Amino acid sequence: MVPVIALVGRPNVGKSTMFNRLTKTRDAIVGDLSGLTRDRQYGDASWQGRSFILIDTGGITGDEVGMDEKMAEQSLMAIEEADYVLFLVDARAGMTAADQMIAEHLRKRNKEAILVANKIDNIDADVARAEFSPLGMGNAIPVAGSQGRGINALMEVVLGHLPRDQVEEALDAEVAEGEEAVRIPGPSEKDGIKIAIIGRPNVGKSTLVNRMLGEERVVVYDQPGTTRDSIYIPFERDDEKYTFIDTAGVRKRGKIHEEVEKFSVVKTLQAIKDANVVIFVMDAREGVVDHDLNLLGFALEAGRAIVIALNKWDGMQPGERDYVKTELERRLFFVDFADIHFISALHGTGVGNLYKSVQAAFKSAVTRWPTSRLTQILEDAVSEHQPPLVNGRRIKLRYAHLGGANPPLIVIHGNQTEKIPKSYSRYLENTYRRVLKLVGTPIRIEYKGGENPYEGKKNTLTDRQVNKKRRLMSHHKKAEKKRRDKR
Repeated sequence: MVPVIALVGRPNVGKSTMFNRLTKTRDAIVGDLSGLTRDRQYGDASWQGRSFILIDTGGITGDEVGMDEKMAEQSLMAIEEADYVLFLVDARAGMTAADQMIAEHLRKRNKEAILVANKIDNIDADVARAEFSPLGMGNAIPVAGSQGRGINALMEVVLGHLPRDQVEEALDAEVAEGEEAVRIPGPSEKDGIKIAIIGRPNVGKSTLVNRMLGEERVVVYDQPGTTRDSIYIPFERDDEKYTFIDTAGVRKRGKIHEEVEKFSVVKTLQAIKDANVVIFVMDAREGVVDHDLNLLGFALEAGRAIVIALNKWDGMQPGERDYVKTELERRLFFVDFADIHFISALHGTGVGNLYKSVQAAFKSAVTRWPTSRLTQILEDAVSEHQPPLVNGRRIKLRYAHLGGANPPLIVIHGNQTEKIPKSYSRYLENTYRRVLKLVGTPIRIEYKGGENPYEGKKNTLTDRQVNKKRRLMSHHKKAEKKRRDKR
């Protein structure tokens, strides 16, 4: 399972800056995911190939009232659901009572925490460590989050706390430049293809699992939140092994009442990271809502193969169905590569076809192609539509090879690749998808530019070239003198 790291501390110690630095975004990938308060954000992060989920929490002072009290409550919840905690303190302000309160809470919960002294700019690191030593959290790691100073040292410590068996399998699929992919992740002998069933509460996820399994394996009630944890269900169908991951639904903000349901978000995100294929279940009667888009966006960002199931299709009038289909085309354009099934999990209509799409999506996500094949597709694409000119020079794309799978990563080598516009990248992505007949999986394209070995170097002439240059200059001066004398 992908580990979860929470950033905690009192207000304005730099948690959000650290969050953006580690997730390489300006806000959370799923920052407005349903079930979250406005000061609790989840992001997908990785460092040196190690993947983890990062939680940015609201500040804790210990004297909150009203809305601040609710936000502090959510921050303490984040501590509970995290595997590890980065406890941020402000080196400029020094230790406060709120810092001591948070440290005491971490000790009581027996949470593994790393003390981080942020805003170390123009402050002696040893002085900062001494300042916060009474917290009893070990030596503080000094960083300046806004400038990125100390982040590498911090992450080296963090990586030491992340077990290798929790690293996302797909990230180990990288290969050396120019080589064919040889470490493509596939279904394990034990689990087979792992399928995460995700979606908002009460859209019919557990009913769908039971229908696909043909038995009552998951408790089903007409009440949101009846699935309290992610449930792993291994099974076989047509001699193929699968494992269903039935996740707790992600509740809409403001409708979470029981403490146990507040933990559903992170378990859903972990299930997405742990799966090979995601079946995204939506309620056809409600159409496409923003909470669906946010959750679907996280699955896409995680690079998972996707199959979309529009449940509760039965009983809808033709006009209602036409409207929903129009909305799907308009709002789900960013996953137009995914198969969409209109089903009734309760009655079984259309459910059997999901397996075919799961197999096709998984095959597309993990199939490997030789360098010659990918390069030929690139050459044909460039021949049909050349890259744009940059300062009068044409961008040159030389060859392509597979860099990983689940999702497929195609590495393209050439000159001035850093100047390739997004529109041309989309053109190449669509070309590869069409030619390779890929369905259900996103594609990632990475560019590598060729370095000019003479760039920035002054040209040094040989002795022969120097003598020739002198003779030419002498000849030029004599010829110029003759022209002046004739005048």
